[in-house]
Amino acid sequence: MKKIALTLVLSSSLLGLGTIAMAQDSAARAPDNSAVNVRDRAPDAMTADKQSNAKSDVELTREIRRAVVKDDSLSMLAHNVKIVAANGSIILRGPVKTEQEKVAIANKAEQIAGPNKVDNQLEVKNQ
Repeated sequence: MKKIALTLVLSSSLLGLGTIAMAQDSAARAPDNSAVNVRDRAPDAMTADKQSNAKSDVELTREIRRAVVKDDSLSMLAHNVKIVAANGSIILRGPVKTEQEKVAIANKAEQIAGPNKVDNQLEVKNQ
């Protein structure tokens, strides 16, 4: 009986140490794009809260988002880029993994919104 109790105490102690180590490790790493998000605080930064509520702009954003998410060749990072429509123009912002993803998303947006309607501000991560 004492062996079982001692084993349980030791096991729970070791689990606790592992949890503490994982928490410290997570706390030491900042989110990937936290420094990039600082630029979103600029008064002229086009962010999702500045998305037009015009039916045509909402529909445009929806169509582009659907095309991006539907593309399984894109990373999760690429699936989560910011797509903001205002007056029929599109702004793409956020990080992607590769230059190919940046181009692919811009091409999708341009096919839907039309030529010269897309401002591609996507950034390749770690560049």
